Amino acid sequence: MTQDIKQPSKEVGVKLKGEAKTARIPIKIVQLDERIKKPDWIRVQAPSLNGRFGEIKQILRNQKLHTVCEEAACPNIGECFGKGTATFMIMGDICTRRCPFCDVGHGRPNPLDAQEPVHLGETIAALKLKYVVITSVDRDDLRDGGAQHFVDCIMQSRLQSPNTQIEVLVPDFRGRLDIALDLFKQALPDVLNHNLETAPRLYKQARPGSDYQHSLDLLKNFKAMYPDVRTKSGIMVGLGETDEEVIQVMHDLRAHDVDMITIGQYLQPTATGHLPVLRYVHPDQFKAFEKFAYEIGFKHAAVGAMVRSSYHADEQAHGAGV
Repeated sequence: MTQDIKQPSKEVGVKLKGEAKTARIPIKIVQLDERIKKPDWIRVQAPSLNGRFGEIKQILRNQKLHTVCEEAACPNIGECFGKGTATFMIMGDICTRRCPFCDVGHGRPNPLDAQEPVHLGETIAALKLKYVVITSVDRDDLRDGGAQHFVDCIMQSRLQSPNTQIEVLVPDFRGRLDIALDLFKQALPDVLNHNLETAPRLYKQARPGSDYQHSLDLLKNFKAMYPDVRTKSGIMVGLGETDEEVIQVMHDLRAHDVDMITIGQYLQPTATGHLPVLRYVHPDQFKAFEKFAYEIGFKHAAVGAMVRSSYHADEQAHGAGV
């Protein structure tokens, strides 16, 4: 049965992707008459299904776990899986938001799996991971936005693998911020990450349902409540922002006490169901962004075409003194 993209299903557990997902966003996607050719400096090696990559995929399936590496079609999946690292995506693989840059599916999520924190802890221990990133889909259907589930996952991970450092990449908990942040006092991560994704001018088209200032407040309020925890955020370039807007976002993050930043090139997941790439930023400009990040006080800056929020997250954290 073909899904009608004009009338997306309201059935729980049905995941909409591509054009079916973005059919109802407020600002419609307009593709370029001719796609910009990908430059020579952006090349990704296809992952091998052998060795560590295949082993991790099998363990994840056995434990019924998801990774954002797979769901968001991250270009670095082969390298990260190959060296035994992964970013775990909790609370299912169906998001309540419809961001048109993202390849994660949209719909009405299934109920939370109460055993997921235990399975996650078991998997981290089985893989003998030294550093993990735990992220999630947006769960606007939950009273706390999923904050307690994050805390449960941190607690189980620390219980079963006490030497593993933990970074959480959280949604914005919009409308639930005070409740959500207070819950983290039960179990704190080593790094709290929340991505701004893009410049505020582009929020309506790139992050419908989100708010730039709210995301900045999340980062600042968390730091104020838990000053010993490093905070981190990231943005993509190539969605139509200017270099000046990138600089302003960096200033805004430092003004809200953020310690670490990532800046990477946006790559369009599908030809018609996602926002087009409007520019490929040259490596020299990435170097200029990195230099400026350190000049204004970031403790660590991971900046480059293939950089993603969780890419080499362990090295980023150690560079910031975690």
